[in-house]
Amino acid sequence: MTNKHNVPVFILAGGLGTRISEETELKPKPMVEVGQIPLLVHLMRWYYAHGFNDFVICAGYKAWEIKSYFLTYEFRMNHLVVDHRDPANASPPSTFGTNAAQERWRVRVIDTGLECMTGGRVARALDEIDAGGAIEDFALTYGDGLSDVDLDAEFAFHKRHGRLGTVLGVQMLARFGELGCGADGVVSSFLEKPESKQGLINGGFFFFRRDFRRYLEVGPDCVLERSPLATLVADNQLMLHPHRGFWQPMDTLRDRTLLQGLWDSGRAPWKVEPAT
Repeated sequence: MTNKHNVPVFILAGGLGTRISEETELKPKPMVEVGQIPLLVHLMRWYYAHGFNDFVICAGYKAWEIKSYFLTYEFRMNHLVVDHRDPANASPPSTFGTNAAQERWRVRVIDTGLECMTGGRVARALDEIDAGGAIEDFALTYGDGLSDVDLDAEFAFHKRHGRLGTVLGVQMLARFGELGCGADGVVSSFLEKPESKQGLINGGFFFFRRDFRRYLEVGPDCVLERSPLATLVADNQLMLHPHRGFWQPMDTLRDRTLLQGLWDSGRAPWKVEPAT
C-alpha cells in the first residue's frame, strides 16, 4: 500500500500508564493486548487501512518493548526458517511463505525520554525526523485510544479549512448511571450510560500543519493539551471535526475489559485485517 496522503503519523506512546498498572508494570500501555494484538498495532492498522503507512512512535517508558516488537514484526507475521545444518553455510533467520499478510509500512520508534510530557515528545520526534522542515502536514494521536473515525474525511477537512490544526471531537460516555430527581426526592429517570453533558471532548486523532511546531517546546514540561493547544485556539487556528461513532480510550483495566469484550464478540468497530 502506498502512503496516499504522504503524511507521517505520530503516536504518543511514552507515558507510565499508572491508572492501569496491572498491565503496564512490564510494558508500555500502548503495548497492552486486546485480542492478543497490542493496542498500538490496532491503531496503526486503522490508519494503514486509510492509506497512511509512515509511523513515528514517540516512546519513553519501556521504549525497548516497542522497539523489540517491531524489530521482530516480520517474524511474528510470517513463517520462520533457521538453517544451521551446515555450520559452514549457516543462514541467518529469515521468513518464508504467506502465513499472514504483513503491512508494508515504515515504523520509526524514537525514545523521547522517560519524564517528557506530550508536547515535548512531539517536538523532539518532529525535530529528529524533519530537521529541515520538509513535512507539510502530520497526523498525531494518543497510543491508547481506538475509534472508527473516517480518517480520509477528516484529513480532507483539514486540508480544506486551511488552519494549522484539526482535532477530533467525540462524545464521551459517562461511567455511571445518571439519576433524574424531582423536588420531592422521587427519582424521575435513570439513564444507565448517558452521554456527557459537557459536549464534545478531545478525542485525539489530530492533523497539524508543520508550522504547529512553533507552538511546542523541546523541554520535558511542555504538555500538548495546555499551552500549545490553548494558544492555537486563541490564535483561531484549531478546527473541530466532530465524530459521533465509536471512540474508546483505555485508561483503566475496566476499559481494557470493555475493548476485549467487543473483540471477543466480533463487534469491534475498529477491527481491520492486516493487509499488504
